[in-house]
Amino acid sequence: MDEAELLRRRMQAQFGRARVRAAAAAGASGGVQAQDAGAARLALRARGVADPGEPGRALAAGETVVLALMRGTLHLVPAEDARWMLGLFADRNLAAGARRRRELGLTEAVCARARELLPALLEVPRGRAELVRLLNEEGLGIDPKGQAPAHLMGWATAHGLLCRGADVAPREPGYVPLPQGRPVPEDPAAELAGRYLAAFGPAEAADFASWSGLPVREARRAVAAAAPEEVAPGLFAAPGGESPSAGPPVVRLLGAFDNYLLGYRNRDAVLAPEFAKRINAGGGIVKPALVADGRVVGGWRREKGALVVEPFRVLPAAVRLALAEEAAAVAAFLQVDAGLRVEPSGEC
Repeated sequence: MDEAELLRRRMQAQFGRARVRAAAAAGASGGVQAQDAGAARLALRARGVADPGEPGRALAAGETVVLALMRGTLHLVPAEDARWMLGLFADRNLAAGARRRRELGLTEAVCARARELLPALLEVPRGRAELVRLLNEEGLGIDPKGQAPAHLMGWATAHGLLCRGADVAPREPGYVPLPQGRPVPEDPAAELAGRYLAAFGPAEAADFASWSGLPVREARRAVAAAAPEEVAPGLFAAPGGESPSAGPPVVRLLGAFDNYLLGYRNRDAVLAPEFAKRINAGGGIVKPALVADGRVVGGWRREKGALVVEPFRVLPAAVRLALAEEAAAVAAFLQVDAGLRVEPSGEC
């Protein structure tokens, strides 16, 4: 399998779905990175969610929730999958945050008392600040201005007490009880590996380990259970996947922290190393990207009245045509009156 076919197949896996609801898009993606709410909405749009109101409606209806899962990072997932997915990562996430909780004064006694009190407090959705205020009224002594509230919510999530739902105020996520969801799959790691391969494949077991944060040995076992046959040496894909035929370029304007840029151990095939720092600037920041036929070919940003694209090189005419359509679709989804402006690439 040459690189062009590999990238076409990955592009099809990520962005080839017809119009779907938010829960379906999140489930098929194995979860959508969600530390940035606006970027998560754009990620859902790129994966088939056409209605601008659908992401918020799904959260308000309890069809989707947000919680720390893979690599300890916030992900938006179908509510029915939240509990079994949490079971894969809760212990790891708790262990990773133990030292910081101690430094912030979140002792075992404080956390145990919070565990007793939170169920009654979550009979209605509440913001984090309100939850901390109510807990402090019971004598917990949590510093409301530092990192302690966030770490306490992470601890409570890992213990299956709560997760994020719809906002309770502009830019203020609400916390709700973790839904019961569907029964735990027989092999949760293999279930997640199958979803990963359907959304990211063809990929290596090491890619799944990098994306999920699971140990490499467990990742290899899960991938072998989900897709026992290689589609190329070292590469696996969900069973039944077909290679898309060549055609007009598939172009997407992706938001920050998009799954496509975070799904592989080595992203050189997706993002040429000489341009990597223009998208992955360091400190865990992954900027919005323009992708054409699987390759990142530029970045973009919103300005008043415009979606501004900064290509790495001069864009071929077919890509520019597809980009104009994509920019119009993004502006409609964002419900803004914004035209497309392509800045000079700087290439001679």
